Order: sequence, then structure tokens, then C-alpha cells
Amino acid sequence: MFILGIVVFAVGLLVSIAWHELGHLSTAKLFGIRVPQYMVGFGPTLFSRQKGETEYGIKAIPFGGYIRMIGMFPPGPDGRLEARSTSPWRGMIEDARSAAFEELRPGDENRLFYTRKPWKRVIVMFAGPFMNLILALALFLTILMGFGISQQTTTVSSVSPCVIAQSENRDTCEKSDPASPAAAAGMKAGDRIVAFDGVRTDDWETLSNLIRVSAGKEVPIVVDRKGAEVTLQAKIATNQVAKKDSSGTYVQGEYVKAGFLGFSAATGIVKQDFGDSVTWMGDRVGDAVDSLAALPGKIPALWDAAFGDGPREADSPMGVVGAARVGGEIFTLDIPPTQQLAMALMLVAGFNLSLFLFNMLPLLPLDGGHIAGALWESLRRNVAKVLRRPDPGPFDVAKLMPVAYVVAGIFICFTILVLIADVVNPVRIS
Repeated sequence: MFILGIVVFAVGLLVSIAWHELGHLSTAKLFGIRVPQYMVGFGPTLFSRQKGETEYGIKAIPFGGYIRMIGMFPPGPDGRLEARSTSPWRGMIEDARSAAFEELRPGDENRLFYTRKPWKRVIVMFAGPFMNLILALALFLTILMGFGISQQTTTVSSVSPCVIAQSENRDTCEKSDPASPAAAAGMKAGDRIVAFDGVRTDDWETLSNLIRVSAGKEVPIVVDRKGAEVTLQAKIATNQVAKKDSSGTYVQGEYVKAGFLGFSAATGIVKQDFGDSVTWMGDRVGDAVDSLAALPGKIPALWDAAFGDGPREADSPMGVVGAARVGGEIFTLDIPPTQQLAMALMLVAGFNLSLFLFNMLPLLPLDGGHIAGALWESLRRNVAKVLRRPDPGPFDVAKLMPVAYVVAGIFICFTILVLIADVVNPVRIS
């Protein structure tokens, strides 16, 4: 089953890459740009087929993909496509410019990428990451509305016999601890709370918030006990409980004074409606943006996990190898097969969301870098037009190739670090 999980993730990875490149390919062809190659993977070609003017293929290393478009960079200031320089930085620029025209054919003069209007180039480069975003949202909706997700419910799992501050690292009652309101009211494991102080409670979030704001109040609680509704009376205690942020997520290590009933909520698989699904996805996108912004700060801990004796945190950056391993572990969990599939799809959906955000960074050689170049060209051309100055012409993205090589080098080093950590100290699930 472990191997099956890896295979499922690998298929999802290949589909995600192919889907990304299809976005670039379809829009490039829509705008008349010639595309000689569409490849999934890197390295030696395992399979390819020529269809029309484009070669479609699969390569040996499934860690990415690409399409080759003619004329990604404009000619140099002298109009030449090739020139040589003794400067290594200038050589990088000239090599990139030369590669952009190496498959130029008669009649391609009007089919070059750089000759398209900036807004068309933005669409072509944005289409790839956008396809990943669409796939991620589609998978999230399928999981949330079709399979459901594990979350706390209004069913009582266990009743706390006493009131203990959540900041205290103990779960054993002492003589000085007062009885919990739930225990005093006669609440039992298995009860499903259907109303609290006259308000229907169909979900845990609503119930939790009502309890928190009812400190010191005596309230009626209606529970469903083996099919019969029973009304209990409870005086809500004031206790130190975990703090929630604006999205309702518990803040680790922070506590506030609030109402306390004294029971543990059972967890269950709950299907979400469309509105709740949209809210959940919005929260996940926000979390993903925060994680991306916090990525540099996680490198020291990642280094310690890979080369030292540091623990591998659950939110540690994880690469393709680590994600494949998690995919394998999912299929070894003692949960229903439908939930194994849902978790595997969630992993692929999260991967696609990360691909979207990462590729939108305004850095070459990422798609966001090309988008930034096209937007800059549009801005300076429009400013020149308003000021009645000569058209500055296309922005020469090739001049940024030295920076692109530095960025690519940093990404490669980071990828190797993550790979080592994924092998020697992987993230595990339970």
C-alpha cells in the first residue's frame, strides 16, 4: 500500500506539471507564437511524438516541465542575435538571446514571443500557474463537498470531571479543582448538543463561540441522547482557555479568560457546503502565502534537521521526495479507503497551490519574473507615449539572466537541502 500511495502522488505530480505547461502552450498557440516543444520532465527523453509544429514528450526526471517558445528575448541593441563577449555576465545574456532564436525558421518573424503585446505575454506566462490554481481549487472542492474533512463536531467524546486551566500541563484533577459545568449538569459521552442557550448548534465553531462568551451564565443545553432530546442546566465557568485568532484557529501557547463547559468534542468526517468550502479554501490560501513568506526563516531549522540532531517540524518545507513519502504513508493509515484517497488528493491539491504561489514570485526564471518584465515594458511604453517621447521598445529580459542564474542557483541549493532532509529526517504523519 505504501508503494501505491507513492504511485498515486507521482501520477498527480505528472498531471499537475502537464496541466501547468498546457496553460502556457494553449495561450501561446492562441496568440500565434510558435512552440517547437512541449515537455513534461527534464533530462533524457523517454517518449516524444511530433504533431504539427510541436514535439510532445516525456522526460526521465519528473521534477518539472517546459515549453519552448521562439523569441523569448528580443535581439540585442545592434539587432544581432548572436555576439560573443569576454565578460561572463555578458556571455550569459548573449547565450540566452541566441537560444531564443536557435530554431528560427523563415516566416517566424511575426511569431516571436517578444513581439506580442505585453498583455498577451502576461496571459501566456500567467496561464501556467493559473492552471495549477484552478486544479487546486477543483480538488479542494471535490474533497470538501464530496468526501468531507475531519473536524470537531457537537458530539461529546468525553466529559471533564473538573475545571483545569488549559495552560497547566496536567489532566489529573486535584481536590481544590471545582467540578466542571458539564459534569455537574449530567452531560454524558455520546450526547450530541443540538442547542445552547436557545441557539441551534449545528457545528462546533458556533457552539465553541457561544460557550466562550457565556462565562458566569446559567444556560439551558439541549442534547440528543440516543434519539431523545434532553435539556440540561449548566452554569458556565470562567477558565483559562486557548486563544483563537480572527479565523478561529487556536494560537499555540497563548491563552485567554473565557467561558468553559468542560467536555471534549468528538471528531468526524463532515461534508462542507459551498460557502464553507470557499471560506476554508480562502483560509488555506492565506496560510500558504504566510508559509511562503516565512520560508527563509525556516532554513536554519531545516539545516539542523538535515545535518544535526534537530527535530523535523511538521510545517517544515518539504520537497517532491518528502511529499511522495507522505503519499505512501497515507495509504498505510488505518482509515477508510475513501479517506485515504481524500488525503492523497489533498496532498496533490496543496502541491498545486504551492506551485501557483511559487511561480508567481516576480523573479526570473520563474513565470512571475517574465510577467514582471512584461508589465514593466507596458508601463514605460505608456509613460513614453503620454510624455510624447520615443518608444523605448521591448524590455530586454535577457539582461536579467545573470540575476536569473543566481536565483536558480539559490533554488537548486535549497532543493538539495530539502531533499537531504526528506531522506535522512522526513516529515511523518500519524
